[in-house]
Amino acid sequence: MSKRNIFSDVAAILHPIPQPEPGEEEHDGFLEMRDQAGRERMETTEQLRLLWEEAQRDPLISALNGARRAKEQAEQEIRELLAYGREFVQPRPYTLGDLAAAAGMSISGVRTAYQHRDVDAVADATGAKPREWRAPDPAPEPQGEVPA
Repeated sequence: MSKRNIFSDVAAILHPIPQPEPGEEEHDGFLEMRDQAGRERMETTEQLRLLWEEAQRDPLISALNGARRAKEQAEQEIRELLAYGREFVQPRPYTLGDLAAAAGMSISGVRTAYQHRDVDAVADATGAKPREWRAPDPAPEPQGEVPA
């Protein structure tokens, strides 16, 4: 019985080898995707091994941290894309229903998914101005004041 290797096991989870659909032929593009996944597995295995040897960083914990950061980045991108679709597209914004279907969200989820900071990030990234009708940013409550 062979001993499992956490470095290559984690790399295999992060870079699955594509399998053809039933009845699908293995064409050149598919073979290249499979070769690319194999190369990525080998590179990741070596990176995880080096992290362990040089920095004593656990490969599984490192991979989970990386996946969490990727998830947070994807969530931020979704918020900004929703903000763009609702606040920047002229003459009319995308419908809540179309955006909800594309984002895998409910209509009410899209309505509340992004904040003013997301709209500001889109404006900074694109140089575009948001539509004028959006609700103003709520004023922050004064700190330390006690109502009379």
